[in-house]
Amino acid sequence: MAAETQQDLEAVKTDILGSIERNAPRIGSRNPMIGAGPDDHRWVYPEIGYFWTDSFWVGELWLAHMLTGDQRYKNMARMRNLHLERILDTPLWLSHDLGFLFSLSAVADYRLTGDQQARTLALRAADALKARFNWAGDYLVAWTASRENMEHAAKVQGKVIIDSIQNLSLLLWAYQETCIVSYRDVALRHADTLRKHIVRSDYSTFHTFDFDTSTAQPIGGNTAQGYADGSCWSRGQAWGIHGFAQLAETTGNLEFLELSAKLADYALDKMGDDYVPDWDYLLPAGEERIKDSSAGAVTSSGLFILADVLCRIGERKRGERYRTAALKMLFALRERHDLTNNPDAQGLLSAGASHVHGARAQDRPNLANAMLPYGDYYYFEAVLRALGYRQFFW
Repeated sequence: MAAETQQDLEAVKTDILGSIERNAPRIGSRNPMIGAGPDDHRWVYPEIGYFWTDSFWVGELWLAHMLTGDQRYKNMARMRNLHLERILDTPLWLSHDLGFLFSLSAVADYRLTGDQQARTLALRAADALKARFNWAGDYLVAWTASRENMEHAAKVQGKVIIDSIQNLSLLLWAYQETCIVSYRDVALRHADTLRKHIVRSDYSTFHTFDFDTSTAQPIGGNTAQGYADGSCWSRGQAWGIHGFAQLAETTGNLEFLELSAKLADYALDKMGDDYVPDWDYLLPAGEERIKDSSAGAVTSSGLFILADVLCRIGERKRGERYRTAALKMLFALRERHDLTNNPDAQGLLSAGASHVHGARAQDRPNLANAMLPYGDYYYFEAVLRALGYRQFFW
């Protein structure tokens, strides 16, 4: 790595740690959900006490503890443990997002400290995630049904979602800890279902895919957060790049590696010269080009994993190409959207697009242009991967 690049990355890391230090007292024991708006860099928190984003600030705290050894970060992260237990004790709060929620909290705690209570909590979460598996259809059910909307309930029992690829690491960690084969089988069978049905022949991706709940036969792909059913939501593509690269690193299965590479090639071809993705890669002409910094952060981190694994198996030329792209994306985020030197900003990145259609329907501009806790976490992770860190919580 060039000395100048090394210095620039160290500067970003220092600024991120400074932002976390500054904002930890402001956030307290709460869990950021979304930024207040394009020009209001304060966090909004879940109104019902729970949201799928509850782990990302915790993940930043554990990364900060890993880097500094500062016990305050460990203690602040553990302040959420009762909340995490409450999630597991509330059936309607369970979903495919259990991997996000517990890999960046309980697994992180156990990996860094060896705490046995954290291990027990993480294994409980892995059991809850495994219990969502449909053995007839070979998929993890994405969302949880309730009697409040029976039409929705019928549909979600047969729905998978690209985000779930990121959650499989919890199951593979549980397999490594216990040698119980069903954890691994569920993870790999679900990953294969995503490979067959979520990934299209041109290596773009659907956001979600539906199966017939009676026969387990495939119905078709659609979107909740992309532009259209046939478009390519950029953060979904990013989940795929990072998730399949992570699976390749964990399992050694090079088919996952090649799939991640093809998903990455698609994204890089569609991304444009500014290296910050639009919220969807297949927006029609004339559509507003809203950026999604979170898609950029997730993609960049995933490209670093892809590059590392390729270099490790002797494909250094290919690996360096993806590393170069990852660095370009990372420095584009630093140049255009980094908030770490804004003393009033409670997060790391601006311009995160959570749900553009939702913003238009609900007149909530923060859904299309605001800080996002997952964008922040992956930005921090990408910086550390660029600096050569290899031990994370996935």
